[in-house]
This record gives sequence, C-alpha cells and structure tokens, in this order.
Amino acid sequence: MKILAEINGPEDIQRLNSAELKQLATEVRNYIVDVTSQVGGHVASNLGVVDLTLALHKVFTSPQDKIIWDVGHQCYPHKIVTGRRDAFPTIRQFGGLSGFPKRHESVHDHLDSGHSSTSISAALGMSVANHLQGIPGKVIAVIGDGSMSAGMAFEGLNNAGHLDRDLIVILNDNEMSISENVGALSSYFSKIISGKTYNRMRRDIEIILGNLPRGERLIKAARKVEEGIKGFLTPGILFEELNFKYYGPVDGHDIDTMVEFLNNLKTLDGPILLHLITRKGKGYAPAENNPSAFHGCGPYNRETGEIMKSSGTPSYTAVAGDTLTEMAQHDGRIAAITAAMPDGTGLNPFREAHPSRFFDVGIAEQHAVTFAAGLALSGIRPYVFLYSTFLQRAYDQLLHDVCIQNLPVVFCIDRAGIVGNDGETHNGTFDISFLRSVPNLTLWSPRDEEELRQMMLASVEWNGPLAIRYPRGNGVGAKERPMVSDFSKWEIVVEGYQSVAVIATGHMVPIAEAVCDKLGVTLISARCVKPLDVTTLENLCGAHAHLVSMEENVLAGGFGSSLAEYITTRSEVGPRLHIMALPDRFIEHGDQPTLRARLGLDGASLTTLLQRILHES
Repeated sequence: MKILAEINGPEDIQRLNSAELKQLATEVRNYIVDVTSQVGGHVASNLGVVDLTLALHKVFTSPQDKIIWDVGHQCYPHKIVTGRRDAFPTIRQFGGLSGFPKRHESVHDHLDSGHSSTSISAALGMSVANHLQGIPGKVIAVIGDGSMSAGMAFEGLNNAGHLDRDLIVILNDNEMSISENVGALSSYFSKIISGKTYNRMRRDIEIILGNLPRGERLIKAARKVEEGIKGFLTPGILFEELNFKYYGPVDGHDIDTMVEFLNNLKTLDGPILLHLITRKGKGYAPAENNPSAFHGCGPYNRETGEIMKSSGTPSYTAVAGDTLTEMAQHDGRIAAITAAMPDGTGLNPFREAHPSRFFDVGIAEQHAVTFAAGLALSGIRPYVFLYSTFLQRAYDQLLHDVCIQNLPVVFCIDRAGIVGNDGETHNGTFDISFLRSVPNLTLWSPRDEEELRQMMLASVEWNGPLAIRYPRGNGVGAKERPMVSDFSKWEIVVEGYQSVAVIATGHMVPIAEAVCDKLGVTLISARCVKPLDVTTLENLCGAHAHLVSMEENVLAGGFGSSLAEYITTRSEVGPRLHIMALPDRFIEHGDQPTLRARLGLDGASLTTLLQRILHES
C-alpha cells in the first residue's frame, strides 16, 4: 500500500498524476479484497467503482462538492480514501464502520442511504438548497443501472429536468453490453460535445440564430438536428427528453477519460447525465465471474474465491424458496415475484424449474405488489418474496391494491427482525407494527424452518391476503413433524406449572424454549400474530398472574401491543403483561447474537426477567 498509505483524505488524491491514480486503484482493490475476505461484505459492487471513485475525488472537492451514493453498498472505496482507511477492517462489525454512507462517520458522507433509487431526489434537493442559499459547489448522484428500474429514480429525473438546476447524475451501468465500435464512436462523440469549444460554439450559434427573423424556430430546428445525431450515436435520447444533457457511454475503468469528462462537465450548467460502463468485481476474477455470489457475502478464501459456508442446517430463505418450487410442480396456478433479489430471496431454484411463472420486476416493490394483485384477480396464486425492509416501500400498494380487495396474495417476508451487519436500513423491525393494522391481512410467524415449510404448503389454499415473516439465517435443525391443520391456533411448546406464561413469536420461540423448560414456565408459540388466538389467550389470562411476550419487532404497535389491547378490554382484571421487544430507535449494525444480547432479546435476558417475576410473585 505504498500510495494508499499516504492517502488521508480526498485532497491527497488531487495531487496524484495519472500513473499514481492507476496504482492507487490497484491498491484499493487489493485492500478491499484483503479485508472482505476476512469479514465479508459487498464485494463486487465496490470493486466495480474504484476507478470512478478516484476520478470523482480527483476532479471534485469534497465536502464542498457533494457525492451521493445510491443504495450506498458501493461506498467502500470512498470510505477508504476519505480518512477511514485504518478503520476499514471494522466494516459492518459491531462498533465499527457501517457498510453504507453515514453522516455521523464523516463530513464526506452527505446522505444516510441503504435503499435504492433515492440519490437523484436527495441530490436535487441539495442542489436547490445550494442555489437558494448562494452556496457554491456541485452535487453528484451516482446511481446504478439496477436502481434506475425504480419509479422514484425517474420521478427525480423528471423533477430535475423541470427545475433545470445544476445536477450531475452518473449512471453506473454494469449490465449493458456495447460493441467496441459503437461504444468507441459514442464515447468520442460525447467527448466532443462535453468540451468547452463545442458548448461555446453552441451558445454562439444560438445567439446568432436568435437575432435572425423567426430565430426561435431556427434554434428549435438546430436542436432537433443535434438531438437526431445524439439519438443515432448515443443511447441517451430518453434523458435528453427529460431535459438532461447526456454524455456517454464511457469506459468506467478508464480513469484518464473519466477525469477529462468530469473536468468538462463541472463547467456546464443545468442537469447532466454521464453514462459509464463498468464491470462488477473488476480486478478480482472470482467476483468478476460470479458477481451475484459476491454481491453481499460472508468471509471467503482470497486465493480461490470460495465463500465459507455456515452451519449445515438450511436457511429460512432456502426453505421458503425450495418449498414453493416443489409446490409449483403440482399447482400450475403458483407464480413467484421478486424485486431484483432472486438469489437473496431463495428463488433461483424456482426460476430454473418454472421460468414462465417466475417474475423479477427489478427494484420496483410497489409495482411487484400491484402486479401480484393483477395476477390474483385473474386466477393466479402469486407469492411476493421481499425483504421486510423493502416491503415498507410498497405499503400503500399492499393496503390499497391487495387488502381492500381481499385478494389471495402471499407475502413471503424474508429478513424479518434483526438482520445484523447491514444495520439500520436493512433491519426488518417494523413489519408486525405496520401489517397488523391492515384489515383482511393474516400474519403468520413460524418458530422454525419446519413450521415455515408447513406454512408455505398451507398457504396455497388461503382465501385472502397472507403474510409469512421469517428471519435471516439458518434454521434450528428442526425435524419433519405431522402437518398442522390450523395455523390460526397457537401452540403449547412447554407446559409449565408456574404462574407465568411466555407468549413468543417466530424464532423467539426456540430462544425461549430451554429457559421456560428449565424454570417450569409455560411457553406458547404465537404462530398466528394476526388475528390473535383469543381462545388460547383468554385461557392464559385466566390461569396466570403474569404474561411475557417476546417479539423481534419494535415495541410500538407490535405483537405485545396487541396483547395489551386485548387485556385492557377484558371485564375481569387481567394478568400483568411484560413486553420484550425492540426499543424505539433504529438498531445499529453488528452480528445478530451480539445485538440480541444487548437489546434484551436472548435467553439470558429472558432468564433474568422470569427469575425476577417468580421471586416477586
């Protein structure tokens, strides 16, 4: 790390020459691979933007010029060269650097991100704020081609074109394949039209034409000719129609060319879009050859690229995807929908086995849900596979397009609860609260992977909207059990003799089981979170002085809140309720066991609470 060791901030990059920048790019890539092979992380996306990151910091002066990273999972090179090089080995670890941009970490991080397609809107807001306050500086939004599939990105583009304020949008395109000749011609043409000479001549011609009779018509005609040439030589006519000056495609790994382009573009006014072609995993062959596996992964062998496997038990994600794949072999009505996450949601087997009934709609969760509604209205049984944190983006569609019409759409909610190393933006800690208030919707929460399998099998004949929430990670090693006939009824897992009963949801049940068995406390698996099993709940209220609820969801409006609502409506004095849930704050990044222990949702915390209750009783 000869050069990297001397980079303590972006100002150090600006003094480097071309050869030094290229050497630094190699060192940054090696450093990313060295660290992530030990701790895991987003590998392919970060390796793909190393050259772009260095070019941006070479040309622009951060923090006066603001670089906004869409999603943010490609910010590792940015963090490394903005004063966080030595802390980089702590990336995504508890108490260490976040895997996403965080304003509290650095003045060079201008937006806390984690979800896609927000960069253009946020950057436009910053640009307008600069204009209103007379603050100098450029604002640059870096957005990937995948994020461009979300409607919010085009809402931002449309508004930016309308306002006509200074804004540079960099489209990081790592999917498009462009032939060498067309790409070279387009790049050469874009280099010309981004230059000072061309733009000065363009302004002079408009002034001359404007002074001639019918000058406005002549200017419009000249612009049509220019747009026609651009449309023939570049793929940017869509952006031109949105009032963006389009430049590209440009090789996103050619630092010299990018520096030249960016130096030209920072002198231009109005909304600008620079189209770059990059390769995910650039510089590390295993990630280049299999970028999906290296999108977000655990530790891996640096030499071979082999990703280290976790325990032998199947993950909840795999169980859900594999079970649906088997179900679809016997039921032609079943279709699966995901929003650009076929691998992350376990649907790759379904895609391979039933390609005509698999739909990846891109990063467009709102569309995914309403698309599912349309399928359900026409006789298909759609299953929508989304992470809990991403379902938040489609709340209105779930409520308005599915639940009002009481449609048989099944929501398979992956990563429910504490996700871990991705932190605040990815923890699925709100879904019980925002789902249980929706009429017509039923919410199930399996206690282990076998119950998840059974819930998937039972869901195909469910008459109405159904959500099944399950956690990230591997199952507990549950064996196959007789099929449950009615998931609306809660299950007695431990028959206790104390005056206390624990009512747990989902994977809180196996965490509580050993504790309750040891202390002689009744344990109930509330596998149906909504509606409540009021028959079982009433029996528990009548037989126990204390109830303890456990959920990996925020306290406000969660499962414990629903129990409190029921207890307060009883004519008789109810038992005292103790709610174990997440606090009213966003949960930081760190591994799941550490976070559960610190947040009071592990076996030791339950033991302490139960012993106190039993001692006071």
